[in-house]
Amino acid sequence: MHDAAEAATRANTSTDTRGNRPARLLSLTSWVLLVAALAGLVLLDLLAGFYWVQSHGPTKLVGALLAVAAAIASPRLDGERRLPMTACALALVSLCVSVWLHAEMVASSQALGFAEPAALTWLLLVVARQGKPSWVVAAVPVLCVAIVLRPVAVTVRESTTIMALLFALAAVTALGIGLGIRLLMADRRRQAAALRLEQRTEFARDLHDFVAHHVTGIVVQAQGAQAIADRRPELVPPALRRIEQAGSEALASMRHMVGMLRDADGEVAVTPLAGIDEVRSLVEEFSAMGGARARLDLEGALDDLPVEVTTTAHRVVMEALTNVRKHAQACTEVRVRVSRSADRLTVRVNDDGRTRHVSHGGYGLKGLAERVDLIGGSVQAGPVTGGGWGVEATLPVPAAGRSRAGAPSGAALAGTAAS
Repeated sequence: MHDAAEAATRANTSTDTRGNRPARLLSLTSWVLLVAALAGLVLLDLLAGFYWVQSHGPTKLVGALLAVAAAIASPRLDGERRLPMTACALALVSLCVSVWLHAEMVASSQALGFAEPAALTWLLLVVARQGKPSWVVAAVPVLCVAIVLRPVAVTVRESTTIMALLFALAAVTALGIGLGIRLLMADRRRQAAALRLEQRTEFARDLHDFVAHHVTGIVVQAQGAQAIADRRPELVPPALRRIEQAGSEALASMRHMVGMLRDADGEVAVTPLAGIDEVRSLVEEFSAMGGARARLDLEGALDDLPVEVTTTAHRVVMEALTNVRKHAQACTEVRVRVSRSADRLTVRVNDDGRTRHVSHGGYGLKGLAERVDLIGGSVQAGPVTGGGWGVEATLPVPAAGRSRAGAPSGAALAGTAAS
């Protein structure tokens, strides 16, 4: 169990590292392009004289440089709160500097620098994409006002009004892109979480099916060996050999599951490991343990069944036989019947024992119901007429060449089946 958990942790860490490498490379490339673009705009504005203020020199450059610095640092501002706060503060500083220098401007063209609005527009996009929702609501209006009022903060003329409209269009576009990416990433996170939950549930079902089956057999055989040790000592060595075999099978199942977790590509060999022959083996192993005897009845054409159907039938028999060993008292016979009709496979497992009262909070029957439901079948468990306990599963058999929509493929089921 510890090895499985450790393997899962290592596999997830390895996969995340490999998966994030292209994203980090793209982020670095985008950051370099952003620095180059903003630096080019600052240089262009300087050459055009946009930042020169009479009697104060290039004082207007302060607001632009602050906005550009914030835009460049935005990919490094971790946290959903720090980024919107910084962007909001820089937008206010930038706008205040423009208003403060209103009287110093000698020409309207001095209000039309492009580096500062471009930096604020980038900040708006980043804040909308990754900021905390409550802070986004506060920061977005401030950024939009700073971007739109930047050209008209000094003087209102036809040229500055046109520029304000263009900047408003840029702000709306940046806001839409940022929110669109935010929704897309949220949807991807939900899909990834759903996939991880599905994988954990499938692994939990496999772990319960195989490990519980083998461990229950080991416990029953150990108890039997203790009971006959004094009266029939010659029967102890065969019992110990069966215990050894069951332990080896449990270890093989665990190794298979750990191997699936360690697989870099998440793929395993596609082999129909759970067919009708494996059902026969389950019944024979059950009878070989001593105590109750199991009998298998097969009816109908069973050779051409899809692997997802035979695998599910195998799990039904396995869970039912495991529960007989764990819960049935004074059981002498178990009858396993697998019968096929035109479009369905019926699996029945009945015992003649007295069933102890057990809690309904177990995972075995719950996982079995989930597995049967995956291929569109149904399962029922409960007392049977005349005494004993029964499990009955009805599994649909798709027509040749067709597979039920939404059902797991044979490859998927074979991948999750252990030995």
